Amino acid sequence: MAKRPQTAHDLFRKGTRALQQGETADAVKFLEKARKKDPDHKDITLNLSSAYILSKKFKQAIPLLEKLLEELSDVPSLWLNLGAAYLGNPILAKDEDQKKAISAFAKAYEINPRTPNAAYNLGLVHRDRQEYSKAKAWFVRAVEANPEDEDAEEYIAKMDAKLAE
Repeated sequence: MAKRPQTAHDLFRKGTRALQQGETADAVKFLEKARKKDPDHKDITLNLSSAYILSKKFKQAIPLLEKLLEELSDVPSLWLNLGAAYLGNPILAKDEDQKKAISAFAKAYEINPRTPNAAYNLGLVHRDRQEYSKAKAWFVRAVEANPEDEDAEEYIAKMDAKLAE
């Protein structure tokens, strides 16, 4: 009996399962195949962009996210993912990449100030840019959004110390 060809849906399910299990290489493989079969499927595209980010293939995630945002511009998580993709490796990020990431993270925050990690990510980028007063302001907002964010609390103290220098 011949094996039935895998549908985009079958590949999407396998890729999503691999993504959830932290098997990003398998997730990329399955989701790329699924996207070839159904390039307009939003969930396939979203999960593939996430798999690319987790695989540190940031430049491959950017066009996928930008395309999704043409139709879904009010989804904060897409803006967060785009910010992460623009930023790439924060240590290696160039000024232009940081500015794009700031813009994307700020858009996520603008849509919903309680978006998990939007304010926190903005704080981190500004900290990396040595813009300590801006960083502190964003860490304060992160704590407002999530009062249990101990990391943001620590960064507020660190930014206070930097500003006092």
